[in-house]
Amino acid sequence: MTISIRFISSSIIQVESPRKETDRIELTPWDLQHLLVDYMQVGLLFHKPQPQEEEPEETLIHHLETSLLRTLDFFAPLAGRIATIEHEDKTTSFFIDCNNAGALFVHAVAEKVTISDLIEPVYVPETFDSFFQLDGVKNIEGTSKPLLAVQVTELVDGIFIACSINHSVVDGSSFWHFFNSWSEISRGSDHLSKPPIFRRPLLDGIDYAIRIPLIKEQIEDQFIPPPLQVKIFHFTKQNIVKIKTKANAEMNTDKISSLQALLSHFWLSIMRNRHLDPNQETIIYLVIGVRQKLQQLPEQYFGNAIQSAMVILKAGELVEKGLGNAAWQINKIVANHTQENFMNFLDSWAKSPRLYQTGQMMNNALLTASSPRFDIYGNDFGWGRPIATGHGAGSRFDGVLIASCGVEEGSIEIKVCLSPETFQAMENDEEFMASLTI
Repeated sequence: MTISIRFISSSIIQVESPRKETDRIELTPWDLQHLLVDYMQVGLLFHKPQPQEEEPEETLIHHLETSLLRTLDFFAPLAGRIATIEHEDKTTSFFIDCNNAGALFVHAVAEKVTISDLIEPVYVPETFDSFFQLDGVKNIEGTSKPLLAVQVTELVDGIFIACSINHSVVDGSSFWHFFNSWSEISRGSDHLSKPPIFRRPLLDGIDYAIRIPLIKEQIEDQFIPPPLQVKIFHFTKQNIVKIKTKANAEMNTDKISSLQALLSHFWLSIMRNRHLDPNQETIIYLVIGVRQKLQQLPEQYFGNAIQSAMVILKAGELVEKGLGNAAWQINKIVANHTQENFMNFLDSWAKSPRLYQTGQMMNNALLTASSPRFDIYGNDFGWGRPIATGHGAGSRFDGVLIASCGVEEGSIEIKVCLSPETFQAMENDEEFMASLTI
């Protein structure tokens, strides 16, 4: 579907009262490892509010812009830029300069697009791509690009609020912390129920700012994915219980979580339907939240506090041993990530930096993202809750699994990006399709 987007206005929003305590914020290994990947691009779809009598059309847009301005007073780093220090040994150090260069706010109109055009197709339409700014921009470009870019797009009967935020500045938890705070301010609050904490934990043995050897080819490398499709799978609370119970029963345990069971379910089905050689290694990359496991980090810590882990199984073992075994392997890896493990990672990474490059990771691999713990559907800006989420092109890789809470309490949505051939095979897979209904 080819759509026409009309851009109405674009402005740079600067914090009115910058706070001196956040002039400079150091970037930790958890932040720096994302320098070469794209910005996070997530947005929310709302029904269009009914305008009040004699209220001009621009009032809603003005309200969102002014409430964003007030929210940035609490999140000053998002109005800054990434700054660099070049060293004589040809390494570079990075930090957040809270220089109030400003965040980007864009107002656009998609005059012929309706809510049903976006949520009714079997596969997620690429229309969503046009609702985001900073497409294809890497986090390292935050030296000159805004760290936050918002685009509010008016549809025929809806509003889409999209945020593109530098992934070296926020992880998913901080992304939604900001979004939740903006909606809170938009509803009329003049303070935040959960103010962000920018102070970096005191990590023994790490000398800030960390020196990173960068190769020009790494920065300029552009990964172009093959043709892909995106589909959202909705799991009710009952569906989830069924799959979780099956996984735990197969391993005679009760330790496997709902999310571990669901991710294993997709890992098993996707690799089975790719018809791999039994000796071919398959990988699932997990994102482990650190806030719940590291005492030094408060819940409202603003920045990246995630660590990746991978589980490797040969295709033959994955398929033959089934759901329970795959979920148990995931469970063991997650359980093994202790406070000591996290601290060792920070220390070793600072001594020998390693930057993610997503395209190089995705050979017979799945990459998980987001979390059902994030408060997505509670983002009420003053006229009702969102009805759907949307992601930009930056998350479109073969094998990406984006897990989030569903609209109904206890439900989970898994947004999956795969080749058309794999989706077709999965639709013909009776075992997989049976899991989607009870």
